[in-house]
Amino acid sequence: MSDIAEGHLDRTLASPVRPAAARGRQWWLLALVAIVVLAADQLSKHLVRTHLQMGESWPSSGWFVHISHVTNTGAAFGILQDQTVFLVVTSLIGLGAIVLYYLYPPFHHPVLRVAFGMQLGGAIGNLSDRVRLGSVTDFIKFPHYPYFNVADSCIVVGVCVLAWFLVFRDGRDGEQQREQR
Repeated sequence: MSDIAEGHLDRTLASPVRPAAARGRQWWLLALVAIVVLAADQLSKHLVRTHLQMGESWPSSGWFVHISHVTNTGAAFGILQDQTVFLVVTSLIGLGAIVLYYLYPPFHHPVLRVAFGMQLGGAIGNLSDRVRLGSVTDFIKFPHYPYFNVADSCIVVGVCVLAWFLVFRDGRDGEQQREQR
């Protein structure tokens, strides 16, 4: 009951409710990052589809990394091949989860907006390929690692940044809040 007397409970319940203008300003960074990731992903895939034949690589030899035109009808690491409908549905659920996770609890830190924007843009990029083409265009190839694309990279980096923030930064913020009480 002391929390209520101190107004802590009121602040906790009221914190997700912000004026519409404040909520709108918080979306701009997430949207900007998602749009940039989506544009970079789609442009890079378009360039690969336009300039390389299916299975063709550039450079053909002598480099550590290759740009190769391949498609993937499955998910990461080639699992769930030819399960396009299932993958479209799970992608839509994943997009919804990204948005909901961004909103509840609301993440106000700019680093988290960038991380969620990277995940959102990457997910939309791969979903767009699945819906339009029936498969995802992959093209980056390192030795002993599956093919991937810009969208895949942004999703992985976004998840890693989110995990790092939640493990390290969020714990530090919690300690600072406890010290302030």
